[in-house]
Amino acid sequence: MAGPKVLTERHGRVWLVIINRPDVRNCVDGETAQLLYEAVETFRNDPELDVLVLTGAGTESFCAGFDLKYAHDAEVQIARRAGADRYGPMGFTRVTDVHKPTIAAINGYCVAGGLELACWCDFRICDETAQFGVLNRRWGVPLIDGGTQRLPRIVGLGNALYLIETGVLIDARQALRMGLVQEVVPKGEALERALAVAQHMTTYPQTSLRNDRLAALWGLALPLPDGLALEAHLHRESLRAEEMREGLRNYVQKQRPEPLRPPRLPWEAGDSD
Repeated sequence: MAGPKVLTERHGRVWLVIINRPDVRNCVDGETAQLLYEAVETFRNDPELDVLVLTGAGTESFCAGFDLKYAHDAEVQIARRAGADRYGPMGFTRVTDVHKPTIAAINGYCVAGGLELACWCDFRICDETAQFGVLNRRWGVPLIDGGTQRLPRIVGLGNALYLIETGVLIDARQALRMGLVQEVVPKGEALERALAVAQHMTTYPQTSLRNDRLAALWGLALPLPDGLALEAHLHRESLRAEEMREGLRNYVQKQRPEPLRPPRLPWEAGDSD
């Protein structure tokens, strides 16, 4: 008997969400979309959780998009899922009030709606097998889970239109080069690395981290003077927070944790220093 289509796990203050349909490259159907939405809502509303990591089960695929074989089935058509118009056909891509960090851990195929799920996350860590593309271009299926809005913000307009208009399939090196992913690790290590990064992030004072995040995201749509005013407004709370005073005391007492460092790229492993 098949297990749940979405799995969730607590790793301390990290919430791991796994699309669990490896037999169909973790494609999303209506039930999966609803479970993904519920998993994100749990994270959004739980004060004991600081970072969400999204990944796909197995080694072949992060997510290959919407399960197109159900597209014309009136009983399970994803567009008929309650709330799909508000939250997005893939589950949660139109949810914009999750005011905590999110990371995509990507192996294998990350295409079509799966790419849109990954772009919903704040940043992306992939392994060297990862491949990315708007492969739905071949079938005339549009990007309706945020791809036309988030891709240009992440990789710039030229790169976004290149992906969107050509339907090209790119590898991990090309994705890193254009800024689509932020780290590339050896095969099979994306989730381990994403969890390690997430755990490290939970050790930081959260007030200033979350307000920096909001200022960066909200400021994208503002002229620079308005963005600077937003930053100042948000950080009134940060400057009053006890965790900042505690952090400064630790600094004075020379209790200074080592900073997070990016891993060496897989294709650099044989290089000599």
